[in-house]
Amino acid sequence: MINLLQIDTMNKLAMANQTEAAQKGANLGEMLTMGGWLMLPLALLFLLTVFFFFERLIAINKASRIDANFMNIIRDHIISGNVSAARSFAKNTNNPVARIIDKGIQRIGKPIDNIEKSMENVGRLELYNMERNLSVLSLIAGIAPMFGFLGTIVGMFKLFYSLASTGDFTIQTMANGIYTKMI
Repeated sequence: MINLLQIDTMNKLAMANQTEAAQKGANLGEMLTMGGWLMLPLALLFLLTVFFFFERLIAINKASRIDANFMNIIRDHIISGNVSAARSFAKNTNNPVARIIDKGIQRIGKPIDNIEKSMENVGRLELYNMERNLSVLSLIAGIAPMFGFLGTIVGMFKLFYSLASTGDFTIQTMANGIYTKMI
């Protein structure tokens, strides 16, 4: 009977602590403040990631837009012998594919190998332009978790320092320290 009362009391205590924690709650600002100075570089990395993500998204979407009849129009101009109109059309279309085709049209009359190589070179240049700043995103993806690990180490250091200096080894002290570490 006593064991049942103890279990019931423990359950009520746990429920009271959960209710109190839920009512107390911490908003985002408080959680960021609890994270300490390590949250500043993480916030900067987050902002850079969002900026470069949307910059690349817009650039790649813009580069992928092409008129469905683009190649048909180019082919019709070339078949009719109007190479200058084909080149003008390709030059006035702001698209990586159009720039590659323009380079090929520019080389008409030269050996096929030269045409292919020049188009491949322009293709590589266009691909390089589309991949620009992706290395920054890759670098951020590698660095950001390291700041998280450093924050965990700093949080545990603070916890153990607090425990050693106060001598207070209660569950509440441990829970607060671990909570701070997890942020």
